[in-house]
Amino acid sequence: MMEDRPVSTPNPLGQPLEKPVRLPVAELRDLAERALRSAGVPVKGARWQADLLIDAELKGQPSHGLLRLPRLVRRIRAGVADPETTGTHTWIGQALLQVEGGQGLGPVVARTALDVVQERVHETGIAAASIASANHLGMLAWYAEHVAKRGLVCLAMTTSEALVHPYGGRRALIGTNPIAVGVPAEPEPFVLDMATSQISMGKVHAHALREEPLEPGWALDADGEPTVDPLRAKEGALAPFGGAKGYGLGLAIELMVASLTGTALGTGITGTLDSVHPATKGDLFVLLRPAVVPGHLTDYLTEIRDSGPDRAVLVPGDRARECRSRALANGVELPTALVAELRALDHA
Repeated sequence: MMEDRPVSTPNPLGQPLEKPVRLPVAELRDLAERALRSAGVPVKGARWQADLLIDAELKGQPSHGLLRLPRLVRRIRAGVADPETTGTHTWIGQALLQVEGGQGLGPVVARTALDVVQERVHETGIAAASIASANHLGMLAWYAEHVAKRGLVCLAMTTSEALVHPYGGRRALIGTNPIAVGVPAEPEPFVLDMATSQISMGKVHAHALREEPLEPGWALDADGEPTVDPLRAKEGALAPFGGAKGYGLGLAIELMVASLTGTALGTGITGTLDSVHPATKGDLFVLLRPAVVPGHLTDYLTEIRDSGPDRAVLVPGDRARECRSRALANGVELPTALVAELRALDHA
């Protein structure tokens, strides 16, 4: 069993920090699924939700991994997340599926909708799903990769609570509003997944959990002053990536998703960061049937990877796959306190 006994070690903020616990992936999956099943999630839904969270851990994105599970279980037990619903579907014309999520689990509502849309896109060439009132989707790459492995192009977007200040402003008025793109290629699809902020709030929580400082320029505190303290950043605002360009992209996603889902905007969005409020954000997936075979794109990606003078150039998705291979072989490290909390969920 790949589990280290925790010991006290120093950390960048000068406080004692226990050594992380390393667990094999199978044990993590069992922990997550049992916690979800004990909260009333059916077998299939528990498998999807657990797979989403563990995929984030495997790919080096703990901010979207198992640290989100305790809050999700609390949301279910508080009655603001429905453990069973898959959402209700209404087709608008031939190519837009409107989904009322009914406060269902994000991956359950979204994967169910994607299965429906994938069937339609083979007839129409393009189809979309707009989702309202579903819980947090988690890492968008999980969906984009799932679709791309089935031979379709995927564009995914979601909104969040107002966490990002506009370029030139200091108040949090815009979501982190991530976007993901999946394109079929060989041997693995191209997958880009990025927030439109310098850092996601999930990563701020991960830094706080590990008691690690943020990078300068990532966040402001509640007074609008720059901070590297993740606890102060949680009370302030995140910076948009790339200055005015990231701000513009994040704002465009907010407006586009809201216009197609009818969901809230800005400070009206709730439900992805707490255990008591219903989810009021929106999600949008656009699926397209490609016009070329994956090999055509693979040759181009190979040219890019081979273009470095001394070492291979990485394209989006490469680092995540390398991280996943290591984690499958060696297990995943989690903070000791989180492991204890996960184990307690099954008995709560």
